[in-house]
Amino acid sequence: MDHFLYRGGALHAEDVPVAEIAASVGTPFYLYSAATLERHYRVFTEALSPLPHLVCFAIKALSNTAVLKLLGDLGAGMDVVSEGEYLRARAAGVPGERIVFSGVGKTRGEMRTALEGGIRQFNVESEPELLALSEVASAMGVTAPITVRVNPDVDAKTHAKIATGKKENKFGIPITRASEVYAQAARLPGIEVVGIDVHIGSQITDLDPYEQAFLRVADLTRQLRAEGHDIRRLDLGGGLGIPYTRGNEAPPLPAEYGAVIKRTVGDLGCEVEIEPGRLIAGNAGLLVSSVIYVKSGEERDFLILDAAMNDLVRPSMYDAHHDIVPVVEPEAGVEMLPYDVVGPVCETGDTFARARPLPPLAAGDLVAFRSAGAYGAVMASEYNSRPLVPEVLVKGDHAAVIRARPSYIEMLNRDVIPDWL
Repeated sequence: MDHFLYRGGALHAEDVPVAEIAASVGTPFYLYSAATLERHYRVFTEALSPLPHLVCFAIKALSNTAVLKLLGDLGAGMDVVSEGEYLRARAAGVPGERIVFSGVGKTRGEMRTALEGGIRQFNVESEPELLALSEVASAMGVTAPITVRVNPDVDAKTHAKIATGKKENKFGIPITRASEVYAQAARLPGIEVVGIDVHIGSQITDLDPYEQAFLRVADLTRQLRAEGHDIRRLDLGGGLGIPYTRGNEAPPLPAEYGAVIKRTVGDLGCEVEIEPGRLIAGNAGLLVSSVIYVKSGEERDFLILDAAMNDLVRPSMYDAHHDIVPVVEPEAGVEMLPYDVVGPVCETGDTFARARPLPPLAAGDLVAFRSAGAYGAVMASEYNSRPLVPEVLVKGDHAAVIRARPSYIEMLNRDVIPDWL
């Protein structure tokens, strides 16, 4: 469910007409609904009740500080994978005890920053990282709480580029080696073992891989406890998919996902952490764009937009689908035309859709990419020297720019010409 609906023939974000925002901000821009973000966070907390739990928003999905504050004020924790994301979470007012630090390549500098500012736990991904964290924490005279991320060798049945739980993936420690790695962690100075971490992928639309992974984590919990470790926290990752195409079969609901968690690990007495990103943010955002030209080709017609692959890279990178809708509601029964929807970047890969049925459109018309709130703005770039897309947050009848579009002068001023040129 989202809060982007047609009213009186015009697409609205909650109570604000999208066309009004476009007239004020210019296109392209990202547009987020606070009501949708809040609702999606709450359905996760409800799904895990009455288990002790913390829902940690995966910042990599949408890292704007205003969005993080919105979720943090509701009680959300944050899952970070870099020092920059950690600092964003802290800037949004999220306390360190609600931040977990994931990622396969944490540096010693990132470890120090998190230990100085406060951290709930590090999700340790390798033995070299474990040793480095022990050295950093010991030198600082503090103790680093950790889970070890185990790789359960479970196929999440998702896109190969976002699968993380198979043995050939770079993530985590093989679950078959967990016992010896936990024993090593228990011997190291500056380290406190608090739990287990697992994450098997993203955009997962089948609950069976979760059940397999969580059952293996449950068995490992019992084994590690028998070996003397105080396993009191289970970080079960995120990855639950969203419907990118309206009308198709919907992925499992958070309530069904929560039922799997309760059935597999609910009897262990552990606090449960989950790290949803896409399901909280994905359908809470649109990318709004204008038609520059309608170009008739020899075999097809092209809808050339002012948004490009540098603004929304998912179709180019993952062959991902986004529903595209006109901001002015088409009349009932209007004939749909097949368009190749493309951007202005000098790459054939700058293509959003091929032969996509859409109502007749003309230069200046506005269109919106649905389900663009996750992995949209965060993956945007300035390729072709195109300014980063601005972001707008709507709450009720209020709209605010939460990241402005940089000017060309601001872009150019970031470059420095050395004196000797």
